[in-house]
Amino acid sequence: MTINCKGILVDLATPKVMGILNITPNSFYDGGKYKNENEILSQVEKMLNEGADFIDIGAYSSKPSAEFVPEKEEISRIIPVVNLIIQHFPETYLSIDTFRSEVAKASLESGAAIINDISAGKLDDKMFEIIGKYNVPYIMMHMRGTPQTMQSLTNYDDIVKEILFYFSERVAKARTFGINDLIVDPGFGFAKTLDQNYEVFQKMELFKILELPLLAGVSRKSMIYKIFDGTAESALNGTTVLNTMALISGAKILRVHDIKEAVECVTLFNKINS
Repeated sequence: MTINCKGILVDLATPKVMGILNITPNSFYDGGKYKNENEILSQVEKMLNEGADFIDIGAYSSKPSAEFVPEKEEISRIIPVVNLIIQHFPETYLSIDTFRSEVAKASLESGAAIINDISAGKLDDKMFEIIGKYNVPYIMMHMRGTPQTMQSLTNYDDIVKEILFYFSERVAKARTFGINDLIVDPGFGFAKTLDQNYEVFQKMELFKILELPLLAGVSRKSMIYKIFDGTAESALNGTTVLNTMALISGAKILRVHDIKEAVECVTLFNKINS
């Protein structure tokens, strides 16, 4: 199970760690933390030194009820950061967290390697065309509606069955655009109640039927800290527990804020399975 990042085959037989770099002022955990070049480069260097395989950059917070960001503003936030990181860490595989094809296009032309789309192409009908044209790995996540509306769209008859149907339809459409390297993300916290998140987590092994790499993104989310009446700041231990369980269920990429701890999960998981 490999993905082609800028001409290099990355083998996902060994699970990988994707570090989150939010350059938004309002993300749920680290919003507004990385405001200038030194802070950004320092954080990227730290993540790479701790073993991150990919860096995922987001310039539009997708937390529930997040404020709308104009496309031009998203581009103006993200492209200087892509250029900055590529200049200082040219070997880095940058993933761009966006649902807009123009943001994806501009980022790929600046040197990004992967597109991570919370809407699986549903919020921009030109997205698949851009991914196919640039022939890059594409992470498609399950969500309903938009970040502004998703938490009112949580009625399912059979949530896992409906997510699998959603992915089979999106994957089939993506293939018609010549998209080769697809990764699926169940979308924890997106259009799902607390209990629904855990139902999806419990049945994560069923996603193997898609025969695609699975990304798990639970890092410091409310599905963890609400159980303990905590906060995102207090959710690292819970994140580590769920990351470990995600690896056991077949996840190939962990998308996280805390690299060192996730890399330790992968290292111990590999040791047990070697």
